[in-house]
Amino acid sequence: MSANTIEHNRQRFDFEGVEAIWLFGYGSLIYKVDFPYLEKRPAAIQGWVRRFWQASHDHRGTPEAPGRVVTLVKQPGATCRGMAYRVSPDVFEHLDVREKNGYLRFKTPMTFDDSSQAEGLVYIATEDNEAFLGDAPATDIARQIASAHGPSGPNSEYLLNLASSLRELGAECEHTFAIEACLPREA
Repeated sequence: MSANTIEHNRQRFDFEGVEAIWLFGYGSLIYKVDFPYLEKRPAAIQGWVRRFWQASHDHRGTPEAPGRVVTLVKQPGATCRGMAYRVSPDVFEHLDVREKNGYLRFKTPMTFDDSSQAEGLVYIATEDNEAFLGDAPATDIARQIASAHGPSGPNSEYLLNLASSLRELGAECEHTFAIEACLPREA
């Protein structure tokens, strides 16, 4: 599958008659909220884990030196905490461009902190997209992140903002925190 998923996503869902829908954010959508929303609530989805397995050629790196950003990977019994936003469907005009580098929209059930549930959408970069990098040791991922820089800024900024936001949410993410611990510190 092509890394540019804009048109593919726009054909995946029909929003006719839909006034608002929930969107689950687990990466930069937690801390970089550059879209209007109607409501914002901490939430979790089941059976998925956050992993720095997706290349970023367009935001946190370049085609020649891609950064690494998170996607979701299936893992039975796992819980991924993040932030849910109730948005109007027109927000996806912007988000489909922002999340174009291999991410597809999928439906997902979400559980909010008060145990109520709702169905929403989530962007996931599956392993069959051109920008999927897959697993690597935390030290190697951290080294790649430390050296990558793109139009949205340093890749290390993405990692550090995500780690900080997860702590604020009270979300455990051993993978993110292990990479953060391996990130070379500036002198």
